[in-house]
Amino acid sequence: MVNPPRDAARPTAADPPRTARLLAQVREATLAGRRAPMAPRPVIGKSWERMLRDGVDPDRDVRAGLLSAEEVRRRREESPLRHVLPVLREGLLSVADVARHIMVVADADSRVLWREGSPAVLRRADGLGFEIGADWSEAVVGTNGVGTPAVVRRPVQVFAAEHFVRSHASWTCAGAPVTDPRDGRLIGVVDISGPLESMHPATLAWVESVARLAEARLRELHLGSLEQLRSVAAPVLARLDGRALVVDRDGWSAAVTGMPYVRRIALPKSLSPGRRWLPGLGTCAVEPLAGGWLLRASAETPEDTGRLVLDLSRPERRLLTVSDAGGTWTREPSERHAELLYLLVAQRAGRSAAGLAEDVFGDPSRTVTVRAEMSRVRRYLGALLLHRPYRLREDAEAEVLLPDDPRDLLPRSTAPGVAVRRTAHGAR
Repeated sequence: MVNPPRDAARPTAADPPRTARLLAQVREATLAGRRAPMAPRPVIGKSWERMLRDGVDPDRDVRAGLLSAEEVRRRREESPLRHVLPVLREGLLSVADVARHIMVVADADSRVLWREGSPAVLRRADGLGFEIGADWSEAVVGTNGVGTPAVVRRPVQVFAAEHFVRSHASWTCAGAPVTDPRDGRLIGVVDISGPLESMHPATLAWVESVARLAEARLRELHLGSLEQLRSVAAPVLARLDGRALVVDRDGWSAAVTGMPYVRRIALPKSLSPGRRWLPGLGTCAVEPLAGGWLLRASAETPEDTGRLVLDLSRPERRLLTVSDAGGTWTREPSERHAELLYLLVAQRAGRSAAGLAEDVFGDPSRTVTVRAEMSRVRRYLGALLLHRPYRLREDAEAEVLLPDDPRDLLPRSTAPGVAVRRTAHGAR
């Protein structure tokens, strides 16, 4: 029996040149379709598969398409990451120069917005096109420490020839995604990069820990802003009768009166003053406040039945758009919520908690977990989601946008119900 190739071990600092040579052999054999001395690490192998499938050229060194200085400035001003630059600098730059590293901070589109560290390494980065305003997404420059973490949504180290583009093989990088603690949305990637000989096995854990510190700081800032809004809201709500609440611009509750506390309200994408229908509240009078909105609920029901679009066409991003009498709002659901919504759209007659547990976990007994998740989904779908069985309202329109390649349908999902439909999608 022929022994299968071993999996490539995680790169170590013991002998970087030897590890780099071995990875180069693995890469060349894999890309040529030959048997490799060992298999690439799963996260790298899957990235290479995406690159080959998307037609990324391993011999093309992409350095065009830099953002203008004005556009970089605009993105910096709009990025939540600007608030945590001191945390990132303190955590990563203190040893970056000594360790021959640079810190790179990119936005959710993998555009490099900030870059600091060792002057010598910065000059080498210039030679790779790793510059301010550069597009470092996988689809442009292949497997790398900025674009790949943005796709897989977890920390990734890319060492030497694990990079897809050959000209990056003298480089090592470790990147971690930074998500918005309010809604889990990807807001960027923080990366440490340098020459391959500067690699250390602890680098990935180091970058990940600093990224988590940045998220904790963002959480503190958000709680502080809610507390400030709460001080504005208190005298306003004290004068009102009936149900009302004050939320920030993202729908997080600062204060309520006449109703149970609601943690968050799903707001339309572009909310404006007036009478609006909001999930979980119904028709509301919407009034602006400094830093948020005053929502005064009534007992009226919406005239519009609603339309739901679940966009799963891109493997790196899930997007839910709901249109109703109050306008249009969007959110990026978690992978679990995307699985549940996809299954409900595919089965409009509805599914019991046990049925969904079997679809998602392959275990019909896990109803408690399903009910908890569906309760969270109901917080933003409101009356569009019914139960007993769980189903979308009969008069609501629902559509799923599918990827061209069936393997990109919720690619990280292991839910049996998704796997069956992934196969059916590929057979069409």
